[in-house]
Amino acid sequence: MKWTDYHQQAKERGALALELFVAQSVPAKGPEDVKASLAAHLAYQAELEEQGQLAFAGPMSDETGELMQGMGMIIYRADSLETANALAAADPMHKSGARTFTMRRWMINEGSLTLSVGLSKNTVDLS
Repeated sequence: MKWTDYHQQAKERGALALELFVAQSVPAKGPEDVKASLAAHLAYQAELEEQGQLAFAGPMSDETGELMQGMGMIIYRADSLETANALAAADPMHKSGARTFTMRRWMINEGSLTLSVGLSKNTVDLS
């Protein structure tokens, strides 16, 4: 089934049908190359977050849940797959060749988030 058809059917049945874009990022060079791009990568992500284009980002474990092997996931808010690819390609980690990425569309239909704001303590808890 084509993505646009599935998206329309999800909306018709009342699902959220929120389209986001998921980049799976993996090391392409050595740890020293990744480390050399880290500060610029984090600054770029902070900029995208401020602009509302970065939904979530962070490292992932291996299949055992124990080892960190450099895989990461970045979830973008964008108006198209092409725009999301451009955002990922401009990331200093990917631009330098230290990491490569694959991009996929992700349609969010179900789930929940809990947000707790403590006014007197100036705290925010997201779970």
